[in-house]
Amino acid sequence: MKVVDCHTHTCFSDGTGTFEENARAAEAVGCSLLVCTDHLTLPSSMDPAGEAQVVEGDLPAHRAAFEEARAAHPGVEMLYGFEADWYPGCEDDVRRWSDGAQVLLGSVHWLGEKDDGAWIDDVSDLTIWLKLGPDEVWRRYVAAWCAACESPLAFDVMAHPDLPARFSHEGFAPSIDLAPLWDEMVACARDTGRRVELSTAALRKGVGDYYPSCGLLERFFAAGVPITVGSDAHRPQDVAYDIEAAYGHAWDVGYRAVEVPRADGGWASMPL
Repeated sequence: MKVVDCHTHTCFSDGTGTFEENARAAEAVGCSLLVCTDHLTLPSSMDPAGEAQVVEGDLPAHRAAFEEARAAHPGVEMLYGFEADWYPGCEDDVRRWSDGAQVLLGSVHWLGEKDDGAWIDDVSDLTIWLKLGPDEVWRRYVAAWCAACESPLAFDVMAHPDLPARFSHEGFAPSIDLAPLWDEMVACARDTGRRVELSTAALRKGVGDYYPSCGLLERFFAAGVPITVGSDAHRPQDVAYDIEAAYGHAWDVGYRAVEVPRADGGWASMPL
């Protein structure tokens, strides 16, 4: 069974490594398919200095660096993609900036309007958590996530579905039963035909589970929602982090295959 990492970042967005360094890391751990998914189309209110994303003017250099690394590492199949944040009014920018991407991840990190909102996973700024409280953050996050699912954007995968769990063990655990919110997410993913990502990133961040957590993943499985697997690596040493363990976890939940992207833009089912 191949090790496939469907979610990685470089220093062109908020990662630390280059495409070359990530490709070498993938080779070292036996990762045969590496999907490169830097952030893009964040509004200036979210990323005023353009430090967390590939700004539009850097797209040609970004693609050139990717192609150079891909040519230098024929033993690793590399696919060109992006992680595009959804927020109200993002659609035209996402379509224009992501032109030519072989894989497009959809995600939600920002709650609110383009010019009036806040990050939900910024460890240096917990204002929204303190202002709204975890129950309301969860409610608004799920509403935004479902709006992203229902958007006309061609998201191949919805990344890290329950991102607010990031702070559950840091004083911001919800007091409400999340099951009804999870059921909303599952119904939305099922009805819109989206894949969702099983991410190992939560294991590195003290969450004590994957994204999505086991209870939510079980619901996705029961609803027939297909999954991909990714590390969300922001450092070369995290490329393909615990991917094989994630395959085992998916098997335990009931999955017998994961979805794997192809160079032609299609997707294949890889048996576990």
